[in-house]
Amino acid sequence: MIGRLRGALVYKQPPFLMVDVAGVGYELEAPMSTFYDLPLQGEQVTLFTHLAIRDDAHVLYGFFTESERALFRALLKVSGVGAKMALAILSGMSADEFALCVQRDDTAALVRLPGIGKKTAERLIIEMRDRLDRIELSGSVTLPKTRPAGGAVETPVSDAIGALIALGYKPNDASRMVRSVECEDLSSEEIIRLALRAVVTK
Repeated sequence: MIGRLRGALVYKQPPFLMVDVAGVGYELEAPMSTFYDLPLQGEQVTLFTHLAIRDDAHVLYGFFTESERALFRALLKVSGVGAKMALAILSGMSADEFALCVQRDDTAALVRLPGIGKKTAERLIIEMRDRLDRIELSGSVTLPKTRPAGGAVETPVSDAIGALIALGYKPNDASRMVRSVECEDLSSEEIIRLALRAVVTK
């Protein structure tokens, strides 16, 4: 089991990233809550990881904090919740905000996230209520102070739209969400954060 990685951040394009550990590049998927805290490409980063072994692939997931990983693992135990939905939940709201939804039986906030219907939201609240008591949540998320380096072709806006689609939003919805944000001089991570925040707080 790979539990933690420390190395140079080679590549980041939500929800995917790569970390070079002693010359070996590890490809990971991560929620936006982790991307908000990533350093610039080439800098050192430490991530807690979860390895999922499937018939067709081994998939490594990365998290900036242990509490994020613990919540991800707890979500995977809920009937009908897979890794993609768990990443969407962690991307759409902080761990503390999710805990508040569970405590308040707030299904309305959960169904605004991609792939979550009313029945799934109700099941999440019921099954996660006891499990959250065993997870120490921090909920603190900070935005990068500098704009991350990107490719020559992609723009922060196109990167943000692509990331939202990868998280489960339909292309038209992803475009609409990004258009609702004042994107000038913002990084893709900042655009995604504002777009997701607008959805959850509707």
